[in-house]
Amino acid sequence: MTVKAVLFDLDDTLLWDDRSIKETFEATCRIGAEDSGVDAEQLEAAVRREARALYETYETFPFTKNIGINPFEALWGHFRKGDHPMFRKLEQIAPEYRRTAWTRGLAALGVANPALGEKLAEFFAAQRRKLPYVYEETFAVLDELRGQYQLLLLTNGCPDLQQEKLDGVAGLTPYFDVILISGHFGEGKPSSRLFAHAMEQLGITPKEGVMVGDKLTTDILGANGVGMTSVWINRHKMQRNDEIIPTHEVASLAELPELLRRL
Repeated sequence: MTVKAVLFDLDDTLLWDDRSIKETFEATCRIGAEDSGVDAEQLEAAVRREARALYETYETFPFTKNIGINPFEALWGHFRKGDHPMFRKLEQIAPEYRRTAWTRGLAALGVANPALGEKLAEFFAAQRRKLPYVYEETFAVLDELRGQYQLLLLTNGCPDLQQEKLDGVAGLTPYFDVILISGHFGEGKPSSRLFAHAMEQLGITPKEGVMVGDKLTTDILGANGVGMTSVWINRHKMQRNDEIIPTHEVASLAELPELLRRL
């Protein structure tokens, strides 16, 4: 097999999104704890729980699930771009969603304070924008692969939010020959149509591409579905069942260049 292209996921593959969200929650909940007297860790747990539950009540939920927009991205995203009408609904819903999620999180701990909920909602959104993180090995790996393979970024999410994440890390975008955001296409990973579109953009067959990502249910399942080699980045030593089996498994992005040389 001759590998001509490498397809990368973005969140928690190249960018350390989990860390960004975790540190944003911690900073916001410290303020909430100081202002209300509740425990910061309990507040984070309550807001996460309330945000998930509230997110699923909106008519936009099936669309966001398909595109790949999670409840915590909606706690800071604007959703101003994208042609689908559901993005306009998300744009309208998002401010109230943020306020309500934080207000309900406080209420779950016995604090009835909508003004504080609004304050925390605004702080969270602003703070997340200050905390873009990229994995230590990301640029070194991309430097090694650039020129040897076509590089394509295949990310689920809202067009403006994913672009904002890319813009937050200087120098990342130029590495990619093609950038595909599911919100532009209308379907998210693991959609076989989205993978077919990606291959068409690169001019490759499934056997000539390798998909690299951290999520079995999107990145790996999608690649497997079209017959493309899949590489699962399992940084947290997660145990998987045999429902979705990656072609290869690595513990770090740094292992990828050597793996590609062996293919």
